[in-house]
Amino acid sequence: MSKVAIVTDSNCGLTPDEAKWLGIYLLPMGFLINGKVYREGIDITQREFYEMLKDPKLQLSTSQPSPMEVMDLWDEALKENDSLVYIPLSSGLSNSCQTARALAEDYDGKVEVVDNQRISVTMKQSVMDALTLIGQGYDAAQVRRILEEEKGNSSIYIMVDTLDYLKRGGRITPAAALIGEILRIKPILQIQGDKLDAYAKSRGTRQGKKTMIHAIQKDMEGRFKWFVDKGEAVIRYAFSEGVNPREVEAWDEELRDAFPDYEISGDPLSLVIGCHIGPGSLAVTVSRRL
Repeated sequence: MSKVAIVTDSNCGLTPDEAKWLGIYLLPMGFLINGKVYREGIDITQREFYEMLKDPKLQLSTSQPSPMEVMDLWDEALKENDSLVYIPLSSGLSNSCQTARALAEDYDGKVEVVDNQRISVTMKQSVMDALTLIGQGYDAAQVRRILEEEKGNSSIYIMVDTLDYLKRGGRITPAAALIGEILRIKPILQIQGDKLDAYAKSRGTRQGKKTMIHAIQKDMEGRFKWFVDKGEAVIRYAFSEGVNPREVEAWDEELRDAFPDYEISGDPLSLVIGCHIGPGSLAVTVSRRL
């Protein structure tokens, strides 16, 4: 049986220590702060990042890893493996996927680049699914095909305090940006596929959380019912480090009350995602677990 490695980037939310423990090769994503490149989990912590984010004059943008960084990590993985599956951020939110596919053409079929339009905790689920599939004996091409077939079996809903960061990065539609102009309204965004878009607006955090829970319930009772009934649904949440820890605990409890028959877990949003969403964000997802 051939040995297949998993390579991903830090947009999935894995820390370097977690990736090492799982045997996954992790590419730290970068971003530019006032002209200097910082690598997530390497050069800056979550707390340091959100402290910087408070500066209204901050010049901030994402920074793709260079082709050399990507290929160096692939070459490292292929020293001990016959092939690899590379799971980058959704092509709808970054050009890194297209770049990787172009680079993979020089690897004679040893590198399979997955574009299953995932982000943050749903992307992490894809990484865990890849581990499962490889453990069952699937080769790299089969894993890529299955993960891409699964891209529609996931929803994520995000409540943000401000749309400033999304607007600056051009990551949302004009309809979603318009919501941010309404005073004292919490916008709810959704990702179903490869784009961020408006889902709803709520008056305050309490209503916003109820809206997100209802959205997940609607998905589970509707288009995802087929895998929910098979016991394959997994619910996860995410949060910005700028959120009060008590608020995170309350969100965890509310989700456990709403979904008592499911294992609930949460992770901080990755920094590259956080720079587009900003502080104070809460999210919840439902995905199919292979």
